[in-house]
Parts: sequence; C-alpha cells; structure tokens
Amino acid sequence: MPNFTYYLLFLHSFNVVPFIYFFRSSSIWSWWPSWRPTSMSLLKTTESKILTCIQNDLWARFVTLPNQDRIWTLTVTNKAVRKPVEQAPKTPLVMVHGFGGGVGLWIRNLDTLSRSRPVYAFDLLGFGRSSRPSFPSDAAKAEEQFVDSIEQWRQSVGLENMILLGHSLGGYLATSYAIQYPSRVSHLILVDPWGYPERPQTQTQSQEGQSQETEVVKRRPLPHWVKAIAAVVSLFNPLAVIRAAGPWGPGLVNRFRPDFKRKFEDMFDDDTMTQYIYHCNAQTPSGEVGFRAMSESLGWAKRPMLQRVHLLPPSIPLTMLYGAQSWVDSSSGDRVVQVRSQAHTKVLLINEASHHVYADQPEEFNRVVKNICNSVN
Repeated sequence: MPNFTYYLLFLHSFNVVPFIYFFRSSSIWSWWPSWRPTSMSLLKTTESKILTCIQNDLWARFVTLPNQDRIWTLTVTNKAVRKPVEQAPKTPLVMVHGFGGGVGLWIRNLDTLSRSRPVYAFDLLGFGRSSRPSFPSDAAKAEEQFVDSIEQWRQSVGLENMILLGHSLGGYLATSYAIQYPSRVSHLILVDPWGYPERPQTQTQSQEGQSQETEVVKRRPLPHWVKAIAAVVSLFNPLAVIRAAGPWGPGLVNRFRPDFKRKFEDMFDDDTMTQYIYHCNAQTPSGEVGFRAMSESLGWAKRPMLQRVHLLPPSIPLTMLYGAQSWVDSSSGDRVVQVRSQAHTKVLLINEASHHVYADQPEEFNRVVKNICNSVN
C-alpha cells in the first residue's frame, strides 16, 4: 500500500483541504498557472543539470509518435567499448519510471548499465517532458493509451526487442505491454511494481452467511477525519496539492519528500532533485489523470495485475525486485511465482532499500540488473 495515510496527514497538517476547495471554486483559476513557480523551461533546465553527470555518450531528444505526441527519450551508450564486427549487438535495456517520475531519477544507474549495451529511458506519456494529452476516465482505456504509446515509441525508435524494466507504475505498464506484445520483450524486470495485489475486503463486524472462500482482512476503521480528507482528495488528481500550493509548492516537496534529497546528496549539494520532482509534477496534469482513472481509493489498482499475469507467455523470463523496506508487499511476487510455476520467474529482495530501490541501493541494483541483462546476451 502507498503511504496514503501519511499523505492525508500532510494535507491535514498544512490545512490544505479548505485551500483546495478555495482553488476549486475561485476565479483565481484564471491566473493560477503563473502563480506556480514552474514551467517546461525550468524543468528542462533542472533536468539538464542532472544529466550533466552522465559520462557515457548521451543522445537526448523527443521521439514523435504517429499521432504527433512526443516522448522525451534518452539513449545512453558506451562507444569506448569496441566490439568485434561479427558479434551481434546486445539487446537494449529500456527503463520505464514510476508515477510522478522522469528520466532524471535514473541518474545513478544509466552510466553503469550502459557500459555493455544501449540503455533507453523515456518519460511516460503525460509525465516529465513528454506530451500531456487528455486521458479517458475508464481504467482499461487509460491503460491502453499508456501501452499504445510505448509500442508506438518502440516502433518510432526502431527497436526489434528489448529488456524491459519498469518501476512502480512503470512496472504495471511494462507487464501490460509484455502481455500484449510478448515478441518484443526478451526479459521483463519489475522493480517494486504497483498495481499487482487485489484490494482486500475489510470488515469491522461479523457478517453471517459469508463465503469462506472470500478473503477478509480485519483492520481498525479509519478515523473520521481521515475519511473526510480522503473524500476531498478523491475529487482531485493525486498531485493537485503541489499545484494548489503555488509558490509554496517547492517547499512542500522538500518537506514532504526530503528522502529524494538524501538519496542523491553525494551528487548534488542543493535542492536539484526535489526541484526536479516539483517541476515534473507541477505542470498541467495528464499522466496522473490516467493513473487516477486506473486506481481506486487509497491507491489500489482497479484492474489488479495478479488477475492477468497468467496471460504473460511462459517464454518471457520475469524477475521481480523489491526493496526490503518498501511499502510494496513482496508477497505479490510470491503469488506470481506460483502462477508462473512453469516459467522462469524470480523474486529478489534488495536489503536496506525502500520503494525507490534504484536510488536507495544503486550499486546492488545495478549489479543485479546487469546480471539479468547478461543472461539475455
């Protein structure tokens, strides 16, 4: 489960619920965009500072899809390594970020992972610097729009097949993509994937006549104030509070997510990474609208992937990486192993890592991913 209760506490502590209502009803909407200290230009500037840390060869550009949407794409290669002409090219690694993220979050991984094969990273449609189209409110159609954009991106880039790695929401979409386009995926790597477990039923009192086959989870009822704030938050997109905070938005990101600064403090001694997170998510909402369509209250997926993972062909090897201290329950991975008992499926825990495994323990993460890639070719 996401840290949704902490998010509600955050909203409660800053008294932003009436603040959000004010912005929902006020004529202030007419000048709200200029009130937020963000722009695509500022996002570009902040990201450029991050990407200067890459030492290998970097090609950064927009890839235009047939429908004219643009996907911001990085290709990182190590041209210093000369391969024999007769040696077949290595299968590229494609990295898909999670909710609210962007290509800059892979900064601890791109150089190491690109030493022996090309590495591609792109901003998901509706996130980061990619186009921000409208998304349907239907969960299946929103998911389809994300997956279609990935396939169109692959075709536009010209990749025949790939090692596909997805983190969090990116892991959910990577699985959906692999189910629909299995011939394009040589190995599927899921890092703390979102959206796998089914939402457990809850009960606060005994119910007669209930089927014994139904899984029931008993838990304390949420406090009334939590339910009230959750009801308000459900009316908005997940990151509306960052935009509603206006000039205080960057400070809220620093206060609410200081871990992002700590994860990269040996690379940046300022607020570069939290500024990047802010600028990625203070723009016009798009991808998060799609995510909202795909999710239920408290962050559960409307279409849990555990109900569909059996559709993943057994010919596709699957590795699931979890942070040992993450809020994402690795038991979903154990369920996947059972479902795919006849296929190559592994679950690995990265010690002393939380949800952002790639940044919490980058050396171990890179080592594991490199070994997986080397098993392909």
